[in-house]
Amino acid sequence: MGPVSQLQEILLLVVAIAVVGVGALIGLVRGRGGRTKQAPPPPTRTSTDGPAPTWSDVLEPKSPPAETRQGTLRDATDGTDGTDAADEVELVTPRETTGTRIEQPESARGRMRKLRSRLARSNTAFGRALLGLLSSGKLDEEAWEEVEETLLLSDLGTQATSELMASLKTQVKVDGSSAEDEVRTWLREDLVRLVDPTMDRRIASSRRPTDDGEGRPAVIMVVGVNGTGKTTTVGKLARVLVAEDRDVLLGAADTFRAAAADQLQTWGARVGVPTVRSDRESADPAAVAFDAVKAGIEGEVDVVILDTAGRLHNKTNLMDELGKIKRVVEKQSPVDEVILVLDATTGQNGLRQAEVFAQEVAITGIALTKLDGTAKGGIVVAVQRQLGVPVKLVGLGEGPDDLAPFDPVAFVDAILE
Repeated sequence: MGPVSQLQEILLLVVAIAVVGVGALIGLVRGRGGRTKQAPPPPTRTSTDGPAPTWSDVLEPKSPPAETRQGTLRDATDGTDGTDAADEVELVTPRETTGTRIEQPESARGRMRKLRSRLARSNTAFGRALLGLLSSGKLDEEAWEEVEETLLLSDLGTQATSELMASLKTQVKVDGSSAEDEVRTWLREDLVRLVDPTMDRRIASSRRPTDDGEGRPAVIMVVGVNGTGKTTTVGKLARVLVAEDRDVLLGAADTFRAAAADQLQTWGARVGVPTVRSDRESADPAAVAFDAVKAGIEGEVDVVILDTAGRLHNKTNLMDELGKIKRVVEKQSPVDEVILVLDATTGQNGLRQAEVFAQEVAITGIALTKLDGTAKGGIVVAVQRQLGVPVKLVGLGEGPDDLAPFDPVAFVDAILE
């Protein structure tokens, strides 16, 4: 083969390689251009018609888990915070509570339907009376007086009753109808407005950020007079938080009531929650509360719940004691939630209790107990208006899992069923 032939073969090979290279380059460019021009997949549509709120909706997102430290604590404040430094306070873990089997609380989402049906059974007398009067077709002055009396007897309060009466009279005058279905619609709209579903009913239930980056537990202080179910509500709330995978620590700062610390410790032990308490009756409640929060910070728990003293609300020393507990605790951590427990069956007396407590500590939410045992559901509206804070929790029975987040719409629907 001559030099010319060899040169021709080399040139042909170079041309072939160039053609292949250019083709690959064009394919790559087209491929990349094609990917950028493809329309993104349409977003997944989500329905706005979800179920009524459950615990998962009112509790804050879970923080990363941490193991609770265990041990015996003594007041390390040397009296500078106003507590009694001589009181011995200990952290009692569930393993130290003999004879108690640790339970797994029922999922809160699974028990909501049962609780709502119980609420409906207890409040329908009020709703039936109103519907019967308004749909009777004889709304004369005497009938309107009966409507007003029914509303007042439900503990709705004078201002809310006046507003509801004015609205209903306007509806009847404008529409000229007293058909039960229409009356039910008017009542539902007005009652939902009065109960106010726009109020923030979330409960502090996750760790808070701190300047040092370590974080701290949410601190919930529970107040109320003896007999309202205060300590029981603390125990039931702890069960809910455990069921929702929170690390909880209880503080037995109700040191004036005999066996209060034992009762709270038993509630905690049943679901594996430790309790900070003093074995000495009438020990300094602020010291117990301080050490409970201290143990919660050191143990990196999610929530610390403090049960406080509950003697008669007209005792000045009780109010002073509650204020002292809050001030002492806030020397190491803010108090994120102050829940006032009220007995729904006490009516106006409960409202007076609420007013006195609110003067001493900043209430952030109400827990209404025994709401299944009264037809006076109007107290929900009255107490919210008086304090300007929402009803967050309702007790609907004596069972350990009969505590529910308050759902305004479900509450009204239950009344009118």
